[in-house]
Amino acid sequence: MSQSPNREVAETIHLTDSNFDEVLVATEGLVMVDFWAEWCGPCRGIAPVLEELAAASEGRVTLMKVNVDENHGLAARYGIQSIPTVLFFKEGAVVDRVLGAASRAVLQSVVNARAATASTWNRA
Repeated sequence: MSQSPNREVAETIHLTDSNFDEVLVATEGLVMVDFWAEWCGPCRGIAPVLEELAAASEGRVTLMKVNVDENHGLAARYGIQSIPTVLFFKEGAVVDRVLGAASRAVLQSVVNARAATASTWNRA
């Protein structure tokens, strides 16, 4: 993926069956985990929106991805039956779920609601 020097892109963390728990627990704030596959057109369509939301969050939201073809255990563990599916985690627990290629507005509303709570918690 090439990056334009004028556009900030949040780093995306790729999770696997072996690193999922460790990385998730070590990450503060809201975590968006995108369950996707290479062959999935809607997954490719929603990916830039997720990246932009994470970049615009000023560090309040971290984007992570799980390739379901390579990590069947994680897909089964979280009941992923269709992709794309985005799970939102806070403090290691699922706090929200968005199924399908949702609109930017839907994803932004979840981020606003969940990241605001996370940033308020961190200020205490």
